[in-house]
Amino acid sequence: TGWHMTAILVSFFGVVVAVNLVMASLASSTFGGIQVANSYVASQNFNRWLDEAKAAEGLGWQANAAWRADGHVRVVAEGPGAGASLTAVARHPLGREADRAMRFVRAADGAFVSSEALPQARWILRLELREGEAVWRREVRL
Repeated sequence: TGWHMTAILVSFFGVVVAVNLVMASLASSTFGGIQVANSYVASQNFNRWLDEAKAAEGLGWQANAAWRADGHVRVVAEGPGAGASLTAVARHPLGREADRAMRFVRAADGAFVSSEALPQARWILRLELREGEAVWRREVRL
């Protein structure tokens, strides 16, 4: 009958609208959506960034990051000499934690160990390894 069809249509579209509202609220609360503050300024630096990435790739350096039992991060770098220094920025992939600047010191075995512990969670480390004028950047996931 007409009432049954009306109830079916209203129920169907009510469920569709409710699901869309829930999904939209979850999506907007977990990702800020900002990749760069000003896309025009970022576009002006793009070619320079490509050149820097090509130069860094030519160095042939590699780095592996891992947690230690005490919560500090240990980074083993292959390629740079003893005079290299390492810094990093730890970013939470969903933006729930504030970015953390990290400093590293050399251990006796040549690896880099973070000065402060990093809370256990998923992190993206933006590593920056420097030796003289040579700069190498990479992102690694913990």
